[in-house]
Amino acid sequence: MKEQVPTIGALHWARRNLFATRLDAAVTIGLLIVLVATVLPVLDWAVVSATWFGSDGTSCRAANAGACWPFVGAKFNQFVFGRFPSAEQWRVLLVFALGGGTLAWLAWRQAPRKGLAALFLLAVFPFLAALLLVGGVLGLPYVETNLWGGLLITLVVAFVGIVASLPLGILLALGRQSSLPVVRLASVAFIEFWRAVPLVIFLFMASNMLPLFFPAGVSVDKLVRALVVVALFSSAYMAEVVRGGLQAVPKGQLEAALSLGMGYWRAMVFVVLPQALRHVLPGIVNTFVGLFKDTSLVYVIGLFDMLGVITVNLTDPVWFSAQTAATGYVFVAFVFWVFCFAMSRYSVRLEASLGQSQSDRAALTHMR
Repeated sequence: MKEQVPTIGALHWARRNLFATRLDAAVTIGLLIVLVATVLPVLDWAVVSATWFGSDGTSCRAANAGACWPFVGAKFNQFVFGRFPSAEQWRVLLVFALGGGTLAWLAWRQAPRKGLAALFLLAVFPFLAALLLVGGVLGLPYVETNLWGGLLITLVVAFVGIVASLPLGILLALGRQSSLPVVRLASVAFIEFWRAVPLVIFLFMASNMLPLFFPAGVSVDKLVRALVVVALFSSAYMAEVVRGGLQAVPKGQLEAALSLGMGYWRAMVFVVLPQALRHVLPGIVNTFVGLFKDTSLVYVIGLFDMLGVITVNLTDPVWFSAQTAATGYVFVAFVFWVFCFAMSRYSVRLEASLGQSQSDRAALTHMR
């Protein structure tokens, strides 16, 4: 009697997707061996042999000790706030709550008044966040930016870069396709200049060389200089992504909008750009993810980000051990992964939602 092969369940899925042929079975078994050989030592280091409790690095100095998680717990405040004064850290938490709550509201599909939430995030939140973090008004003590650090610095640089790079990138992409030679050449020169040099070089120049050109007695905050550099750098890459989307939109779309009496800018905003941005949504999110990871480079100009927390504490004799640095880097890597993965998954959901909406409109048009 022939063996009955189940048509549902995990066993059926495995036979169909992992062991359908001999080659599939060989590849699956090989990958499983590699996975086990890789994951088991990591789990042993991070969980089984790890040190979970302790007030210093003494227990982390054992011969076969794994990750030193007490170090992360002891320095967690620095990982989040840097050297921000303890009595004023509620201001940072309030900024995190306002920004995170607004983003969650925008990410919620059925949320009402999303336009109002977007307006708050782009027009009100940056000024409110700057007022809370810097202080000096309304009875809030002034906090210098050289005391900012950790996750705070990472999110500030990422938020400013993301919010500024998209509109600047759109303008540069439109300028690169302009019929005016001066506008087109200026846009091309800007894009190629910023894309041809590594970000770390621009950060060094903004930190060390730019102050030499300021008049006597004039200075610009180091964090502000870094924010401007990151925004301009990422806008050059964003411009090329948006330009790809513009080229994917048929020229007839713009011509049809112009023939209906729309002006150039109105046709671009309401007809061409929505289609172009939908085409290149994965590329836009990829640029945002790259920008978020590049925020770690601000450490090289003396801004105290999460990597700076690890480097500074490597010389702390209380926590000196062979596992301290590795544990800190793993923790920071996990934090970056959480944020980047969240952006990636939201992009997938948004892309699927936009694709479904477009399919529904096409079906409705066909019915009509």
